[in-house]
Amino acid sequence: MAASLPRLEVLDRAAPPAFAAPVKRIHESSDVPEFLTSLAYRDIGVFIMQLNHAVCPRHRKDSPVPQTFTINSKQQASAPVKALQDLLAEIKRLIEEAPPAPGPRRFGNLSFRTWHTLLESKADELFKQGVLGETITAAGGEDALKEIKSYLLGGFGSSQRLDYGTGHELSFVAFLGCLWKLGYFNTGIPEVEIEREIVFSVIEQYLVLVRKLITTYTLEPAGSHGVWGLDDHSFVPYIFGSAQLTRPINDNDPMPLEGSVRGAPKTGDITKPLVVEDNRQTNMYFSAIGFINDIKNGPFWEHSPMLFDISGVKDGWGKINKGMIKMYNAEVLSKFPVVQHFHFGSLFSWKKDPNAQQPAAQPVAAAPTAAPVVGTAAPWAQTSRIPPSATTNATGIPTGRMPPPTQRVGPPPGDASGGMPPTKAPWAK
Repeated sequence: MAASLPRLEVLDRAAPPAFAAPVKRIHESSDVPEFLTSLAYRDIGVFIMQLNHAVCPRHRKDSPVPQTFTINSKQQASAPVKALQDLLAEIKRLIEEAPPAPGPRRFGNLSFRTWHTLLESKADELFKQGVLGETITAAGGEDALKEIKSYLLGGFGSSQRLDYGTGHELSFVAFLGCLWKLGYFNTGIPEVEIEREIVFSVIEQYLVLVRKLITTYTLEPAGSHGVWGLDDHSFVPYIFGSAQLTRPINDNDPMPLEGSVRGAPKTGDITKPLVVEDNRQTNMYFSAIGFINDIKNGPFWEHSPMLFDISGVKDGWGKINKGMIKMYNAEVLSKFPVVQHFHFGSLFSWKKDPNAQQPAAQPVAAAPTAAPVVGTAAPWAQTSRIPPSATTNATGIPTGRMPPPTQRVGPPPGDASGGMPPTKAPWAK
């Protein structure tokens, strides 16, 4: 693994933290800058970046053909990963005990509350089984369970609002980060292989389960930007999926900032349903696009204009991966409507990161849901930043939403080879 790449710390079991049930700390938009200098913010970014690096293609010493990593590419899961797969399978089975209530309802079938109640009532039992139970017992028993369980339960939408979004996805990533810190994934297997298993065999299975919940209970998008957002529900599959297709590297190299692995589908192929179907079983980016195609009708450029614009990138999947990380920092971790529901305990702490710089003060007239990210010292955020243009702020995200395509009466023009029109995504130049 790259020597300069920060890694999420594995705690000493002989000196466990003072576990505590996570509590809400972000009550208003003015709390977000403090979050951006917290240990939790640092650790979330570090964990995502080490997983991102793990799934990037690698050069082979004995072959000019690079090694790529795909969904379901490993037949036998390690014991910790298999236990999490079993956990997710048990959670999925609860859907059978809470079938959707009949009757027309556009969003939010009330039976989702029944499902969520079932999950809460059975969570303790699920956590006490096998390798997972052994790790929690060794770490701190009931106190550790309360803290870790909170992040898992937070990863499956809101039973009150009947919605699901990137904040819930973030909670599940934090759940896995908790387990990492407690040494749950420590095996004789190289860490980079375990990281790939986490992405392809746990996070992808989680996303499949979440998509099942969304379609079964017609969950409303949480905090959605509507048609001008990246995706109504998820973000991390676009990070890891683009990483799968980047230019290959050696283990000690940083992530490539441009280029694609040989044989990768073109960035513009996400608009081609047949190509999406061919790749959705192996690539997380295309899997997410496939779900959009499953639940939305009409031209892709019309219902997903941000993803369409990004598909016009000319510098390959490495450029897209760099932009997705920057966008995640700005549009998920730095937005009050998303992070207000994230809770903080001992493993993802509200305490200040001693190496963090204080974010720049936000102007009084700024939008209440936006939080500045300029000046944060998280290395994973800094390495992906792109100099702002005249139409973007310091994060590279547009200061205003793109206008609706009022002049479009059909698919945007492209050449016969499938070329895409110029992209409007600020980093996709």
